[in-house]
Amino acid sequence: MEIDLENLSKQELLALLTKAQKTISKQEKVNTKLEKKTTSLEEKTSKLEEKNTELEYRVKLLERMKFGQSRERFEDPNQTQLPLDVEQAVLEEQEEVIKQEITYSREKKKHPGRAKLPDHLPVEEIEIHPEGDLSDMICIGKETTDVLDYVPGYFKIKRYIRYKYATKDKDNTKISIGDLPERIIDKGIPSEGLLSTILVDKYVDHLPLYRQKQRFSRENIDIASSTIDGWAAQSMDALKPLYQKLVMDIKNEGYLQVDETTIKVLDEKKKDKTHLGYYWVYHAPISKLVMFNYSPTRSGSAALPILKNFKGYLQTDGFSGYQAYGNKSDVTHLACWAHARREFEKALDNDRKRAQHVLVEIQKLYAIERKAKEQNLAPDQIKELRLDESLPIINKLGKYMIAQMNLTLPQSRIGKAFAYSQKRWSNLSDYLHNGNLQIDNNLVENVIRPVAIGRKNYLFAGSHDAAQRAAMAYTFFANCKKHDINPYQWLKYVLENIQSINHKNIADLYPHNYKKLILDCKSSAKSGQLMY
Repeated sequence: MEIDLENLSKQELLALLTKAQKTISKQEKVNTKLEKKTTSLEEKTSKLEEKNTELEYRVKLLERMKFGQSRERFEDPNQTQLPLDVEQAVLEEQEEVIKQEITYSREKKKHPGRAKLPDHLPVEEIEIHPEGDLSDMICIGKETTDVLDYVPGYFKIKRYIRYKYATKDKDNTKISIGDLPERIIDKGIPSEGLLSTILVDKYVDHLPLYRQKQRFSRENIDIASSTIDGWAAQSMDALKPLYQKLVMDIKNEGYLQVDETTIKVLDEKKKDKTHLGYYWVYHAPISKLVMFNYSPTRSGSAALPILKNFKGYLQTDGFSGYQAYGNKSDVTHLACWAHARREFEKALDNDRKRAQHVLVEIQKLYAIERKAKEQNLAPDQIKELRLDESLPIINKLGKYMIAQMNLTLPQSRIGKAFAYSQKRWSNLSDYLHNGNLQIDNNLVENVIRPVAIGRKNYLFAGSHDAAQRAAMAYTFFANCKKHDINPYQWLKYVLENIQSINHKNIADLYPHNYKKLILDCKSSAKSGQLMY
């Protein structure tokens, strides 16, 4: 219906204009709402795309962890590569050269001989004579062939027979009898050798106690699982004074590397569930002392018993729980280049060009560390080498990261990698100023690895106290490994002597001190033989 505007009065025109303005206003509001909804949908779509990208990355990471290589070593793309496409004539020429080389090697190569057997092993001699009548023959020599054999471990009974003596005077009779050797479990049946075997099998060879019980059963030795568990607990309780001494010594170290790992623990308060506890691991690279300590929590307060009054160099990963200790005025907080490298290795699929550039530069830093190790340089020489060769690389790499951070999305994988390193740049660089310091935290991570294997076998600790006893066992056996000590021989010696040793000399039972003791004994024995 058309409206005749010329015949309308002023009031009718004003009313019509007002109505039109209201209609336009309503439409504008509708358009504004639509624009807001569109913007909101675009933001949600963008977030979903980011989340989808992150999830795709995690799936690829999980697939790599499950099916791919576990190493983090990065191959420099600029290194010389083997040619994949070779002309046929070249291949034939190469095959002929290889054929001649193999023929020459086979004619020249001789068998290197059998592996030499150690002198300390017992020898069982088996004489073999020719068959038939040898009465008209004389022996003109012999040929000896050594074969390495193995006899599975066996149980035996140590029977102490103590004879009683009495005085001949019947009116004032006195009876004398020899004392039994001190034992960890008084009036119990296990020897220190058996207790040592149980603990070494569980914490070094990762054989749970229930499997050890099966071994007892195969030999018709009926011992309850709870009894074996009690033996292990009592043995570790006997080692507490030595562990406490080690805790005191670790506190006084001036350079510590720290890391933590999980352990599932049965908890009565949590029905049908296990509690996730943590082993806090401390490694002193200079003295090579290692200590595990259990805590029910990952909170930074768990490190208080060791790090509360710590002074010196503290090297950790990027976990925020260490910041309170690293920020202390008398502590130099060192970061880990292996963790920084790991972030860029993860970013290869996101931005290969930038990630590769950083990884190549980090490889140069590690090449300098290998050079120092191969040349067996002293700490002062290592410091000088780092300042001459590593410092320029780090300065150049730092400038590159700052420039590239402005060109990358903060939430992208490469952006997060840059942010991780830049946030800790001073901590990553401080290792340059002392030749005793390590470039990364890998030494303490290597110490933790046996725990990961053990978890797969025994699954969980029976209680929080059991978890702490396990921490003690891992402590001692890690120190044995660090100092190349046979864990069974060391533990047997300690269990036989810890109750009678003077508490002032208890540090003599440390694995590295035990090694000195063995060397001194061998030296004395050798000297005695020469004198004789």
